[in-house]
Amino acid sequence: MKKLFLPLFLFGIFFTSCSEDEVTKEPEEKVVETPEENLEVEQFIYRGMNDIYLYKSEVPVLADGYFSSNTAKNEFLADFETPEDLFEALQASHDRFSFMTNDYVALTNQLQGGVSKSNGMDYQLHLFSGSENIFGYVRYVVPGTSAEEAGVERGDFFTEIDGQKLNLDNYQDLLGKDTYSLRIAVLEGSTIKDTEEVVELVSVEASENPVLISKVLEVEGNRIGYLMYNSFTPSFDGQLNAAFAELKSQNITHLVLDLRYNSGGNGETAKDLASMITGQFNGEIMMKYQFNEDYQAYYQANYPEYLVQRFNDVVRTGEKINSLNLNEVYVLTTKRSASASEFVINGLNAYIDVVQIGDYTSGKFQGSYTLHDSPNFSLTDENGNTHVNPNHKYAIQPLVLKYANKNGVSDFHDGLAPDITVGEDLANLGVLGDPSETLLKAAIDAITGNLQEAAASTQKRMLSGNFKFVGEGKMFAPGYQKLIIDDLPPMKRAEQK
Repeated sequence: MKKLFLPLFLFGIFFTSCSEDEVTKEPEEKVVETPEENLEVEQFIYRGMNDIYLYKSEVPVLADGYFSSNTAKNEFLADFETPEDLFEALQASHDRFSFMTNDYVALTNQLQGGVSKSNGMDYQLHLFSGSENIFGYVRYVVPGTSAEEAGVERGDFFTEIDGQKLNLDNYQDLLGKDTYSLRIAVLEGSTIKDTEEVVELVSVEASENPVLISKVLEVEGNRIGYLMYNSFTPSFDGQLNAAFAELKSQNITHLVLDLRYNSGGNGETAKDLASMITGQFNGEIMMKYQFNEDYQAYYQANYPEYLVQRFNDVVRTGEKINSLNLNEVYVLTTKRSASASEFVINGLNAYIDVVQIGDYTSGKFQGSYTLHDSPNFSLTDENGNTHVNPNHKYAIQPLVLKYANKNGVSDFHDGLAPDITVGEDLANLGVLGDPSETLLKAAIDAITGNLQEAAASTQKRMLSGNFKFVGEGKMFAPGYQKLIIDDLPPMKRAEQK
């Protein structure tokens, strides 16, 4: 589903007509011309996709020289009713992750961890069997939000908002409201039943700290660090580094990294997280980038170092990374763990023992980059001044690269496979960070050598495994299931073709 709600552009059509003089002439055929100023957005979209789109070779119309003239290209661009229609037509059939926006300012703020509206309830949605009706359940509640104040808790179910049952036709509109009434439901056996409890939730502008939980558990002589990290958000890199400083000060012997609900985010932050877990590989190759054929050759010839991503020892602010120097890490995953989360797991797999517990990950091994309508596709010029086209606020974020770890592992379309398969028990979700919670318990059993218990965990499955997944709380966020690349060497082609 293309996640975009954009205004329509009306394309004007100008006509030339024949003129008459004293000599009678045969009527000339009218020529339809499409004024270029009405195609600014479309020309920008085509220029960006034609330049650096990862799957350019799979879209014939993006081939260099495909159009015989600019007029032919403009006629093609004018044939689309909306910019999003054009953008979709220029994507490879298997591309699920490229997207565009009509407000690059809001996009930039959200990608960097700026404020966005939220009521603090993180949830997951599924279809009832044989129905278009939807049920949701609460995965966690963000502290200090409307949901927390209203008493919403992890494990609460819901099927109704503002007195309407959720279904495929209305769930986006109902959950997208700034204010709504949520009727709490409960799971009784295998049936979800509504209660009389109704809570009012209000969304306000806020920034969610992705470090939800950081603590140390003492189990059978082991000091186990537990870190639940829910998105790779650059503006909270300092908080992430501080959490590792605290874990380091408490001399942990093992680390459980909980990425079960982490759908991705910033690539530089992902690289920093991998460096916090380790530290002994500073300067060594963590990941290799591969662009389309043109850009791969261009960067190889001019910026070869950019094609490799290395472990480092400072975060983007210049602050020294607090590294744990571990040779083993336990990572909790579900099918909702995507992109930047997989970047960390895949990168570390080539260096240390990564024990993956839970389910397969999402299967996202590509990175995207925001292109703006400017000569070099960047938001600002070399002096830091905004220099995009002032006539619109469209930006596109196409897939521009795929990544492989040091050993060349990539293209994991089905996701990264767990070593210990275990699912959340929706009848008893438990408390996140509690040693008895299903996924964390499986990790603790593996750490303490209780192999029989760990094996028994593989028999547990999510109730929701019987129901089709519909979506989750962050599915409309710009960083959802993304590995966001926020810096590239100079682009190859600056001028419009």
